[in-house]
Amino acid sequence: MITPYLQLIALLEMSLTCAVVLVILAQKLSSIDIPFSVRLLAVLLLGNLFFWPLGMSMELPLAAYVRGVTGELSVVTMLLLWSSVIPSNQKTPLGFKVPLALIAIAFYPLALGLGMLDPYAWGYGSIGLLIAVILFAIICGLAGWIKGVWIISFAMIAWAAHWHESANLWDYLLDPFLAIWALIAIPKAIYQKRREKAQSGYLFRAG
Repeated sequence: MITPYLQLIALLEMSLTCAVVLVILAQKLSSIDIPFSVRLLAVLLLGNLFFWPLGMSMELPLAAYVRGVTGELSVVTMLLLWSSVIPSNQKTPLGFKVPLALIAIAFYPLALGLGMLDPYAWGYGSIGLLIAVILFAIICGLAGWIKGVWIISFAMIAWAAHWHESANLWDYLLDPFLAIWALIAIPKAIYQKRREKAQSGYLFRAG
């Protein structure tokens, strides 16, 4: 049974997420860097716009309609999005995106019934999955991506506290939008690195 408390949390999270996405898009389209204070104010204002119903013509807030289309996002996705508006935001390393993409490629076909193995069932308290997630967080820390350690830790705490409707750990760690982002970001990052390398070689070429 979904309690009003969980519904309120889900609505607040989606309102903030929608606001952050719009701010990120505005920053990408802008030719200048938007100050953090302006971004924060925009998130708060837009978050309120999505959180409250906009009149008699709409029975539910905008965030509720968005959530009806997208479903509930994972805690990892939300924290990655929310942290992107912070000025000192640490870029997500390729070492996180590649394992994430590989997990998604294997996970979703199997979870949808392709084969006899169902990894989604592991999310209901499997010790093996818990150990794997903890080890992955430790690897992120050893690699210097401290933000990733915090994000994964918060996701596990949220799962343990039943923060969302789902009792499955996978729903706190992974969702289709996160998987698609990782799959798109990998070739983009590789292309950018090759381009930077080519430009560097051109700059230091004799003559």
